[in-house]
Amino acid sequence: MLRSLLPLVFFIALSLAPISRVFAQDPQYSQYYAAPLYLNPAFAGAELMGRVGFNYRNQWPSIEAQFTTFSAYYDTYLPEYNSGIGVHVMQDSEGASKLRSTSVSAMYSYELRLGDKLYFRPGFQASYIRREIGFYENLVFANQIDPLDPTGPLLPGATIPGLGDPVGLFSLSAGGLLFTNNAWLGFTAHHLNQPNQSFVDGLSPLPRKLSLHAGYRISLGQGSMRRDFTHMSKQRYLTPTINYKRQGPFEQLDLGAYFYVEPILLGLWYRGLPYKPVETQSNRDAIVVMVGVNLLSGLSIGYSFDYTVSQLGIQSGGAHELSLSWTIPSLNQGKPLGRDTILPCPKF
Repeated sequence: MLRSLLPLVFFIALSLAPISRVFAQDPQYSQYYAAPLYLNPAFAGAELMGRVGFNYRNQWPSIEAQFTTFSAYYDTYLPEYNSGIGVHVMQDSEGASKLRSTSVSAMYSYELRLGDKLYFRPGFQASYIRREIGFYENLVFANQIDPLDPTGPLLPGATIPGLGDPVGLFSLSAGGLLFTNNAWLGFTAHHLNQPNQSFVDGLSPLPRKLSLHAGYRISLGQGSMRRDFTHMSKQRYLTPTINYKRQGPFEQLDLGAYFYVEPILLGLWYRGLPYKPVETQSNRDAIVVMVGVNLLSGLSIGYSFDYTVSQLGIQSGGAHELSLSWTIPSLNQGKPLGRDTILPCPKF
């Protein structure tokens, strides 16, 4: 019965939009570094070559109110302008009400050298977001519930012209990335202009999303020799990372580490802020485990699973996430790169 009432509750929240703020959260990825352009527009062109990637997430697949997200991106570097450009496309379906969001984003970044092996990349993003909910297909209205039989068949509802039509939003975002060979610190502010997302008359601003992400790569020495023409040793390192997010009244922290023994990468981290509850509810989300492979061809593949530790529990099915990216080899292999510092962020 609770699940059947979720769409009604959602509609009530929408109806209150003219007199109160309705908070929403952007989709999230556990493999946030495998979705670099979604995390921070400053990552556009950061590999100093072309890159294409795909991400898929299915959260809580065992219940009706599941969330599914798919995204694709492409970015490249323009050495003559010290600039990176990129495009990101994402589609997201949320909960039992099937709120659907489709976004198309364009990114630009510029690379500044601040010192010996110290760089800063400011980035900017412009996005068009289309949101639709299918009012009369997915929502239940109060006049469709028989007071004499509230759990019985729904009554016919009246269609109101214009109510619940899809809405289009234009969002502006910005970020920055400071990095050396072994450390990085990034900051992003999405939806700076807080566009109106209401499906009904009134104002419901999309809250700004703030993100602070950082990490440090610790070398674990050299491995065995690669079996290729490079005559180099395989890499081995441990990379602790954090990713703090805040949007409206919601806050979250991803805290964990990546362990890389070329070509295998393993990840383990915790997501939540248990000391800071949200409306009396404990802010515990999930323990995330990940496995991936980085091939010398430039292909990277990752899979992660979120073990839900919130009150929803593992009976929700947790969350499954897949990532795929390919770094496109440069057409000028012999040409020197614009810097000898390698961005230390993991690919997952």
